[in-house]
Amino acid sequence: MEKDILIQYDDMKEEIKDIRKRIAKTEKELEKLNKLIVADTVKGTRRDGTYGPIKITGIPSPALKRKQKMLEKLKEMLHEREADLLELTCQAEEYIESIPKSDLRVMFRFYYIDNLPWWKVAQAMNRTFPKKRQKYTEDSCRMRHDRFLKEN
Repeated sequence: MEKDILIQYDDMKEEIKDIRKRIAKTEKELEKLNKLIVADTVKGTRRDGTYGPIKITGIPSPALKRKQKMLEKLKEMLHEREADLLELTCQAEEYIESIPKSDLRVMFRFYYIDNLPWWKVAQAMNRTFPKKRQKYTEDSCRMRHDRFLKEN
């Protein structure tokens, strides 16, 4: 159960990225709709009383309102997910703190909290522990991570 928190934490970060992309896309669409002017020509009586074609222009307000509502919902969803992520971050930190070995804790922080790929984790570990006889590699970090999760 404890290690599931790390997976949930990682998934939640990806979900937040997706929601932010959707917000940006919706804002671009709203901007285009605001610039869009819809025009139509109808036949009818003009203000001066003559009968003939009349040009009507305006913005597509129903589409604009739908997009604005969607944007509000997405922003609200993002706010909720960010609050959930903050709570998951605390739980992930607690789980990482429960790991007995110091170098594993540091490795897990680099990978999960700082969101570094394995090759950068190896570089950061080598900078953090420069006196280590055997240097950390991408594969060694990943294998130690996998072994720890498998054993616990």
